[in-house]
Amino acid sequence: MSTKDMGNSIVDAVKPFTFMMDMSMVGVGVGFDVLGKNKVVIHQPQKQAETYVIPDTREGWVKSLELLLASYFGQHFNKQPTHHIEFDYSQIRKAGEPIKGFGGISSGPQPLERLHNQIRETLNQLDHHKISITAITDIMNMIGQCVVAGNVRRTAQIALGDADNTEYRKLKDYRWDNDKQTYVGENAHRAAYGWASNNSVFVNNHTDFEDVAKQTAINGEPGYIFMDNIRSHSRMCDPADHKDHKAVGTNPCGEQSLESYELCCLVETFPSRAESKEDYLRTLKFAYLVGKTATLVNTTWHETNRVQKRNRRIGTSVTGVTNFIEKHSLEIFRDWLETGYNEIQSWDEIYSSWLCVPKSIKTTSVKPSGTVSLLAGVNPGCHYPEFKYYIRRIRIAKNSKLIPQLNDAGLHIEDDVMDTSSAVVSFPIHNEGKCLNEISIWEQVSLASFLQRFWSDNQVSCTVTFKPEEADQIQPILEFFKYSLKSISFLPKLEMGAYAQMPYEAISKEKYTEMKSKMKTDFSIQSFEDGIGEKFCNNDKCLI
Repeated sequence: MSTKDMGNSIVDAVKPFTFMMDMSMVGVGVGFDVLGKNKVVIHQPQKQAETYVIPDTREGWVKSLELLLASYFGQHFNKQPTHHIEFDYSQIRKAGEPIKGFGGISSGPQPLERLHNQIRETLNQLDHHKISITAITDIMNMIGQCVVAGNVRRTAQIALGDADNTEYRKLKDYRWDNDKQTYVGENAHRAAYGWASNNSVFVNNHTDFEDVAKQTAINGEPGYIFMDNIRSHSRMCDPADHKDHKAVGTNPCGEQSLESYELCCLVETFPSRAESKEDYLRTLKFAYLVGKTATLVNTTWHETNRVQKRNRRIGTSVTGVTNFIEKHSLEIFRDWLETGYNEIQSWDEIYSSWLCVPKSIKTTSVKPSGTVSLLAGVNPGCHYPEFKYYIRRIRIAKNSKLIPQLNDAGLHIEDDVMDTSSAVVSFPIHNEGKCLNEISIWEQVSLASFLQRFWSDNQVSCTVTFKPEEADQIQPILEFFKYSLKSISFLPKLEMGAYAQMPYEAISKEKYTEMKSKMKTDFSIQSFEDGIGEKFCNNDKCLI
């Protein structure tokens, strides 16, 4: 989603933020750029207060955000002072009450009230000044923080900015101080909500990578988006086709290029689990059909529907890549990928004609993957596992019914240091195969380049883990691979206790054995939180 048109009208100025909130509240990750900088002059509202009673609905929460932002943006467009907006939160159900449609438990109005206060504080400081890169990013991140605090949906964001802009690049100049057990640095206050987005930069074949690579070497951000390659090429082994010349950004993990307001559409496949090449090709047919069918569904945003219907973009992904290569070989994998890619194009020709819709502008991706790969027992996406022995941490709502059961199972549970409404559950993991200690930074990027060449006509989402002694290789890698990558990110290899509650943390074999010994060997989850389903009605009849 691009913010570059923020200055056209008050509706356009507010829309990127309300789109972020609406999509996040239904579980959709959102990418945004900061091209709206300087497009709107902020004015504190001066007229007598108006009160908005917030309905207990997703639409009500989004509307409250729209009204608040409009009260600060309005004078820029209408040349008249705007009304101060006050909110009545009384209709929002109290914390702990069930949510029937989505499932889960209500957070109460507190996260929304905090969001309103944060936005007021941010914009009051910009009174009579143009909206900044920092303000755009902060407000988007605060929206993500609000949605996560609701504990019904997790959110994902990617922020996209100019590689040469110092203000943007330094938004995450803070670090975890293990001794003080807190974040420190010039922008330490942003740690409370800055985690909501992965910050990346637009680069091309002419970018000077020296300074930005040094920035990445510190804490892994920013990542890199090669928009020239995205717009000109499908697979990098094929001639330039310029199919995606309207793309302006990516989804939060960078595996799918998108136009403004377009949604990603991803389906995961597991080649290492296939019984044969023929079995895998048949799997690809059904994976393709799942993705193509999803493009037939309308959303609540006409801007999204318009671009979805035109592009029909899907991303059939491969995961467990390193499992397959270890089991077979890179050459066998290349053969499967090339044959599989052509198979998908053949089915797209057939089914697009049959459905009377355009062929998909792009069809394949490589997701970073995560939980889905874990459930299938394979390594995520194109990544190697972090460690031989490690802790895998999962965040969960404190009021979840799963908490006492996980506690009874002997798992370690603690409060989330960043989100007071969440708890963190730790699982001890032992990996049998190769891990990142045995793989160099160049090998990891080479594998991403291989997949971008022979499989993904969208992007390959790859987070390259580098050792301290490899940090100076980021710049030469970017210079060497800039002709064959569309997206890439880096992460310093972090050992025990680098920062609080790391999602993956290396532990010793002894620590693993200790944690494992405290776990029950025969536990199962007895109940799940689920929405109370509504009857599906077709005309005057309902299916029970």
